[in-house]
Amino acid sequence: MSLARSIFFALVAAAAMISTAASATDVRPFDRAAFETAQKQNRPIIVFVHAPWCPVCRSQIKTMDKVTADPAYRTLIVFRIDYDTQKPLWQSFGVTKQSTLIGFHGTRETGRIAYESDEMKVTRVLAQTLS
Repeated sequence: MSLARSIFFALVAAAAMISTAASATDVRPFDRAAFETAQKQNRPIIVFVHAPWCPVCRSQIKTMDKVTADPAYRTLIVFRIDYDTQKPLWQSFGVTKQSTLIGFHGTRETGRIAYESDEMKVTRVLAQTLS
């Protein structure tokens, strides 16, 4: 790999970490026990299959930050699954690509989108978790 290419990938990774760290949405690493507890509590949940290098994922985070600023989302939990390192986990949810959002209200799946950054569609998946 050339030095320029190595530097490029390092800069992309650093930018992704900065954009993720600046997120206001309460995004937690996926934990099966915490996910099942939230389901039993009938909470709104988003399972977010994320890749740090993915521009669609970054766009989805921006939309989630904007929408979840509304107090109606104060009990929403977002569980992040890393696309690059947790393949068996995201496959267990029937996911085939990064930037997938799966909404739940308790144990009931309320909606999902994949590789979609349209603000209205992301907002719809988030809103469906509330009912």
